[in-house]
Amino acid sequence: MRAAAVRVLEAMPATDFDRVVDLFGGPAVLKHAVSNPIEAHEMILKGIPSPALSNLVSHLVVIEASDAFEAAFGMSERTFQRHKSDEGRVLSTEQSSRTWNFARILTKASAVLGSQSEAERWMIAPAIGLDGRRPIDLLATAAGTDLVQEFLDRLEYGVYA
Repeated sequence: MRAAAVRVLEAMPATDFDRVVDLFGGPAVLKHAVSNPIEAHEMILKGIPSPALSNLVSHLVVIEASDAFEAAFGMSERTFQRHKSDEGRVLSTEQSSRTWNFARILTKASAVLGSQSEAERWMIAPAIGLDGRRPIDLLATAAGTDLVQEFLDRLEYGVYA
């Protein structure tokens, strides 16, 4: 039984970065290995493959897809459906960047709050520490994403003010 537990731990992504890549389906879905931030940057510039977005959306537990598309990914659900029907398509650089940031924040929030479902609930609820705004809505801009990241860092270290 102990060997089985070790195999499960070995199969789990080791870092937050690895967990983000895993949300997109890993190298098989992303079409190549993405093992560091520079490789992620290059992939984002070229565009995240549509199947990777589908994979991310399929992992959402609480957040409604339509809410995630508009608020976090910067696309309509109709645009997502077009991407989903053409697996050869890639997201624009802007959509790729916003989608990557969403996955990064979701991964961080999951680690801080204890589970992905708790993280998703937190992302769609107004947060007092974010001036009553929903974290998912702040992901529409780089400045808002920074605010959410800083807030999660404060939560992680127990600094609430």
